[in-house]
Amino acid sequence: MGLFRRTKAPPVEEKRKPFRIELGWRGMFGLVVVCFCLFFWMFLLGIWAGQTILLPPRNHQGVQIPGQSKEPVSQTVREEEPPR
Repeated sequence: MGLFRRTKAPPVEEKRKPFRIELGWRGMFGLVVVCFCLFFWMFLLGIWAGQTILLPPRNHQGVQIPGQSKEPVSQTVREEEPPR
């Protein structure tokens, strides 16, 4: 009588659902705003770093570069005194 006996099906392993993130419209908008601010900040930081690395510093009037005298070149050359 084993032909008509119901056998139990082997237990089916439950498939794990993939990781999901659900956001509403406000959450999506907030995420877009935060990402925009981060990317904009990185852009500005990159521009500043590029300018700092690639361009030499400007010589302002109050700043003296080492090895350069304070007086203009025309004033540093002195004429010889005439003999008396």
